[in-house]
Amino acid sequence: MTERIILISLLTLVIHSAETLSYAVRMAGIRSGKLAIALSLTGMIVLISRTSNIAQGTMTGKVVDFAKMHLEFNIVGNFRIILTAASLGTLLAIALFPTFVALSGRMVAHLEKAGSVPKMIQNALRVDVIQHSFYHFRLPKWEMVQRLRAGGLPKRLMIINCFVTAIYTVGVLAALYATFLPGQYSIGASQASGLINGVATILLTLLIAPQVALLTDKALRKKAKLSSINKVFGALMFSRFCGTLLAQVIFIPAAYWIKTIVPYL
Repeated sequence: MTERIILISLLTLVIHSAETLSYAVRMAGIRSGKLAIALSLTGMIVLISRTSNIAQGTMTGKVVDFAKMHLEFNIVGNFRIILTAASLGTLLAIALFPTFVALSGRMVAHLEKAGSVPKMIQNALRVDVIQHSFYHFRLPKWEMVQRLRAGGLPKRLMIINCFVTAIYTVGVLAALYATFLPGQYSIGASQASGLINGVATILLTLLIAPQVALLTDKALRKKAKLSSINKVFGALMFSRFCGTLLAQVIFIPAAYWIKTIVPYL
């Protein structure tokens, strides 16, 4: 079971890294003036990460089944390890952000030249292209943090993004842990993860995406500096990290809340 926890944690790390790095693809599109192409790549990254999230739920469900048969198994501790992987994945994405912005610019150019994703992938896997990609490596600088502090931050946007990220991060694990708690409707509780993640996605679409779109449009029309949109993306990434930490706090209360509301659904 240790191997399964490690595998789930690595998958969680990849999911949260990919979703956080989607900001880098959008930033590359703004800098190159090819936002539509960048958004298509962003959509693919998000789609893959959301599909991987479903696979994560299936794999984690087997951990709950194992815990029911082996009561000495520390299911809470292992679930917290998985939540920690979400935080580490977000931190990794923040560290790779400068590098991925540069690489994303090349991906956008390759997609425009190839005309399709399969051809782009085929071209990107050439040895010379892979070797050249190392020239785009950028170490994160302390100036990134200093730029975030200058001129204030969109606090309301950060708070909303933090809570939405916490809900999305904890949704599957809290629903599965709710099935482990004593009581009936364990199957109903396990299906609540889809509802919770759906609500998080709706909140993300209604409250966060329009704000980012407006700021992006201003940057494209030269009504806002690139540094300002860069700051917003930095704030969103930092708030995502805070959201993964908040998920640790609300994990147990969320599981009991799910167990409470399932009989009324």
